[in-house]
Amino acid sequence: MSGPNSQYDPVEVSALDPANVEAAVDAALQAIAEASTLEELKAVRPAHQGDKSPLALANREIGALPPTAKADAGKRVGQARGRVAQAMKERQAALEAERDARILVEEAVDVTMVPGRLPLGRRHPVELMAQRIADIFVGMGWEIAEGPEVEAEWFNFDALNFDADHPARQMQDTFYVDPPQDGLVLRTHTSPVQARAMLERGVPLYVGVPGKVFRTDELDATHMPVFHQIEGLAVDEGLTMAHLKGTLDRLASELFGDGITTRLRPSYFPFTEPSAEMDLRCFVCQGRDPDCRACSGTGWIEWGGCGMVNRNVLAAVGVDPDRYTGFAFGMGIDRALMFRTGVSDMRDMFEGDVRFNAQFGLEV
Repeated sequence: MSGPNSQYDPVEVSALDPANVEAAVDAALQAIAEASTLEELKAVRPAHQGDKSPLALANREIGALPPTAKADAGKRVGQARGRVAQAMKERQAALEAERDARILVEEAVDVTMVPGRLPLGRRHPVELMAQRIADIFVGMGWEIAEGPEVEAEWFNFDALNFDADHPARQMQDTFYVDPPQDGLVLRTHTSPVQARAMLERGVPLYVGVPGKVFRTDELDATHMPVFHQIEGLAVDEGLTMAHLKGTLDRLASELFGDGITTRLRPSYFPFTEPSAEMDLRCFVCQGRDPDCRACSGTGWIEWGGCGMVNRNVLAAVGVDPDRYTGFAFGMGIDRALMFRTGVSDMRDMFEGDVRFNAQFGLEV
């Protein structure tokens, strides 16, 4: 039978063995030293300082010792836990210093550096072209008028001398608002504003009408179901085709430069008589290249329709056609932009690619 234990009560457990306590301290110090970030150090803490760590379990066993053994065991475990806590504190301070130094470098701000600027937004080139044309009208002393895009069929067709069975009234050409029998359409041209302007403003009258129009055209490089027009209308005493030709020449020279050549070809529109198509001398080849893509070798580029206001149109809005005459014309704003800038595909204007708008800046 062995002799009595002179140092510890027999109920002392292995957790309080000096070798085990020292091993727990060594393991904690090694784990703390190997932590390279504050996150890693945070993960070390529960394993070596938490409630279930070896030193915490050893400290818990001290209560089961007899009074003669508690002091020595408590001193040894307390010193061990103090060493671990001090190592943890020093390592945390070192890692925080490294973090702060790294942040100063990584997040440094040069207050003397010129700040970068966000790219400025730009107005759409079609809108810029419409504004440019409107400015030309204002410069000639004309006014700018507007009208609704959802239009009464009477203004869009009847007031403009379209027959009841005219092909343009068919749904293959015109968007009707449901129900069709209500007589509302998406306007097919800006010409309805002619009737509205004469009814609202009276005569004499000189107005330019930019706006959006709608037709059931197939989408391709030169046609869109939604596009933009500029309408011109002048009603006064003594106006002739000569005034029309002079106005169109002025508009063309302002948009495409001095020396531009224009011509009128006989045509037909229900709301003008006589009517004509206006062409521009090809500003790419000047009519010298039979293979020119801009004019298809003809030397001329079609720009729009025009003519003297039909007597029936004047009479429909209460204007005396025996006293007043007038002229009207309409051009595509989108097409004018293509002529002026060389854009070859109309779809590029409306696909929403900011790179297309960016090349025009604040003026086209």
